[in-house]
Amino acid sequence: MTINSRISGLRDHTPEERLALVAEGAGLDPASLDALQPHAGLSLAQADHMIENVVGVIGIPVGVATNFRIDGLDRLIPMATEEPSVVAAASNAARMARGHGGFTTSYTGDVMIAQIQVLDAIDPHGTRFALLEARDELLALANEQDPVLVSFGGGAVDISVRVLPTRAGVQVILHLHVDVRDAMGANAVNTMAEAIAPRIAELAGTRTLLRILTNKAELRLTRARAVFDAEMLGGAQVVDDIVAASAFAEADAYRAATHNKGIMNGITAVVLATGNDTRAVESGCHSHAARHGGYTALSQFEKDADGNLVGTLEVPLAVGLVGGATRAHPTAQASVRLLGVETARELASIIASVGLAQNLAACRALAAEGIQRGHMTLHARTIAASAGAEVDEIGEVAARIVAERRIRVEFAREVLAELRAEKTSA
Repeated sequence: MTINSRISGLRDHTPEERLALVAEGAGLDPASLDALQPHAGLSLAQADHMIENVVGVIGIPVGVATNFRIDGLDRLIPMATEEPSVVAAASNAARMARGHGGFTTSYTGDVMIAQIQVLDAIDPHGTRFALLEARDELLALANEQDPVLVSFGGGAVDISVRVLPTRAGVQVILHLHVDVRDAMGANAVNTMAEAIAPRIAELAGTRTLLRILTNKAELRLTRARAVFDAEMLGGAQVVDDIVAASAFAEADAYRAATHNKGIMNGITAVVLATGNDTRAVESGCHSHAARHGGYTALSQFEKDADGNLVGTLEVPLAVGLVGGATRAHPTAQASVRLLGVETARELASIIASVGLAQNLAACRALAAEGIQRGHMTLHARTIAASAGAEVDEIGEVAARIVAERRIRVEFAREVLAELRAEKTSA
């Protein structure tokens, strides 16, 4: 399937027209994306099989980011978010990278980690060695639990063992490394951890307690890199200012928290759209930002020899295409079809690229014009709707409150009243 992500003027069409254009760009029959329509998405009956005590469902807008070229392929990217400017900003940043080849990614693999906690070991270091000596036995026992995963080339591949001082005494922590292939992996990893825990207790001559995966997915890293055109960014001064802003985020945890939130605006939107676990991904990314003992930026921006801006991002991304809501949620299935991905690696590469694009857009807005200008212009439509404007009134109300630079609900109500009075008297 060949995707064309360059769809000019998408915002100028109705939602129905946009869906048709996006389907055409993705080489899909529009009917295959019907689940993106509110009337055809997640039903109450389907929701009732996903979680407990279901009473309803909540709708989140799904937009499509354009202009992305990732590892040589165009991608049209569904993003589920309630925040104005996110989809437009990512699309614009992707446009700035497109002339320099778009986004290039690399991936460390599909390995997740389960932790088995050993308590009350008399000789913690001796226990550690005893567990390491039993590596092959423990891996074989773990792999007996999931022959299907093993048949696809996955399964338990290694162990590591740590001696960990805690306020409750010294503990021994065994890490089971599992290649989960195209799954997020929580169920497979947890099942294996539960299965080997009794044998670990025997080998340690004591007891185990927790047996569960860690969301610190440090063996499942995705890296994205892109060159953003200096002229399109606004010139050399803007490039230098983005570099300075990036250095600020690297050095200061207060700035890094907001810098990384901008990255997660993009990452979480794609993770949510594809039915993956937003909390697991967010936890993993933020723990990675603190991996050296202090909280820092997940991305860096530098200037290259030609004066363009080079952005890089490294994040752990525990996402998959097998199991969970990705298979149970019809809208998530439609999003995966739109992306045209077949592996977890492809999905992770797209997610990281969107995170980098989103980050660049936010840094550029801060360095060039202030974050509020573009954001509030788009937010004005939400304000207009909150003030009671109907669909055919929102655009005009939004335009007026932006022109007056009074983007507030109470003023929007005044403008709406004036607009309706004008129409009545005409």
